[in-house]
Amino acid sequence: MPLHLPSIGRLPVLALLSLAACSQEPETQDSATVATDAPAAPAGDVTVAGPERVILAFGDSLFAGYGLGETEGYPERLQASLRGEGVNARVIDAGVSGDTSAAGAQRLGFVLDGLERKPDLVLLELGGNDLLRGIEPAQTRSNFETMLDELQSRDIPVLIMGMRAPPNYGPEFQQAFDGLYRELAAQYDAELVPFWLESIYRDPALFQSDRIHPTAAGIDRLVADTGDEVRAALPAN
Repeated sequence: MPLHLPSIGRLPVLALLSLAACSQEPETQDSATVATDAPAAPAGDVTVAGPERVILAFGDSLFAGYGLGETEGYPERLQASLRGEGVNARVIDAGVSGDTSAAGAQRLGFVLDGLERKPDLVLLELGGNDLLRGIEPAQTRSNFETMLDELQSRDIPVLIMGMRAPPNYGPEFQQAFDGLYRELAAQYDAELVPFWLESIYRDPALFQSDRIHPTAAGIDRLVADTGDEVRAALPAN
């Protein structure tokens, strides 16, 4: 569904896609819903071997697969890609459409407690809805610190999927928001993808009609672009 935000309605496509995060649609599931496993993907001619590596994809509608088929979301396609390379990966989709960083901070512990075992890696993808709602970067940072403290206390490695603020928010806001991902990654010794939509945000054809959520082809591009970072962030067996 198209955005109805007068403050950004006349932005050029480049700036709007820099903001691309997730819609302001009401959450389609309760924020306390326990994540479900992504469907297993066939490995083709590649032998899937080694111990199972569990990855928790924790985020908003960009992980929830807004507007896509059941197997077309980022967590599902990431699992297929990893297994296609022989990695015995199970990626759990814990994306909730509409989630802000505050909502993520409230539900993270519940989601972790509901898993069969501790994940080997958490992909932390939030902040886009904070932008859409004009939440101050200091508050977003505080919510991320809450989540990263939780993950650190459980000794769970993290790969932060960074976002980028659009220029119309002003240079001070932009600098504070863009910098928080890098600074938090250094503070918590987490891995970082500085702007995980980097490979697609300049190409409107890779976004749905709302110009915010990637198409299935856009998701495949993102998986191809970020797969190396995910593999590198997985701890050694």
